[in-house]
Amino acid sequence: MAAELGRLTPRDRLLLDLLDQHRTFTTDQLVDLAFGSVGRARNRLNTLHGRDILDRFRHYQRPGSQAWRWTLGPVGAALLAAGRGKPLPRPAAVRDATARLAMSPTLAHLLTVNGFFVALTAHARAHPGTRLVRWWNEARCREACGNLVRPDGHGVWADHGAVVPFWVEVDLGTETLSRVVGKLGGYAALPPRRAYPVLFWLPTAAREANLHAHLRRAGLPDGVTVATATADPRGPAGPVWRMLGHRDRVSLAELPAPITDGVPWDG
Repeated sequence: MAAELGRLTPRDRLLLDLLDQHRTFTTDQLVDLAFGSVGRARNRLNTLHGRDILDRFRHYQRPGSQAWRWTLGPVGAALLAAGRGKPLPRPAAVRDATARLAMSPTLAHLLTVNGFFVALTAHARAHPGTRLVRWWNEARCREACGNLVRPDGHGVWADHGAVVPFWVEVDLGTETLSRVVGKLGGYAALPPRRAYPVLFWLPTAAREANLHAHLRRAGLPDGVTVATATADPRGPAGPVWRMLGHRDRVSLAELPAPITDGVPWDG
């Protein structure tokens, strides 16, 4: 343990913290988060894997091979626990958690949610003056929202002075639109300091059009702002967001943000 601590770089520690909070990333997502090239990422990730700091899995697919999904390895999980003064997890327990994650029916959804925030992080790395100020996972959102609603994620986006907090609902097209729209009642019940825009990240343009039609019929609860977008190559920071009743699309930084006690988000 002591030897490994001395060999960890600041980027290694960042990777451990990110995987601890968000559970798993693909190789490409880790490239966007922390590396400048795929080659450097693969070299370092493979080294950390060989030292049991990271673990990885992928499913068989044909043709080709699926990208690796990376998680904490037994040594990485132990290093984090030691740093927090917690009991060290048994290596078998860490391996079991990875196996459960690999077989989880919600894995694709988790990777899509993480990919949303990874895209914002990558945009900020390439565009000075922009920054992902906050990134909460589902568990942290649940702590903030109680039993009212369960967002997939929460972030605060800063772009040249504009600061926009938001909730994210990632939709893979597996739920009925009635169920999707039904979530908005929970957002309406949140306190004013949490009345952030609700972003629906959708799989197709058809799904987005149908959601808008459903929202027009059902109406929005009072105090709720909704914006929608599909998995656009320009990414979630760009002018891809459409608000209900509007045709033109705006960037994430142009969405309306609540004002609480003189600041646009509850820090």
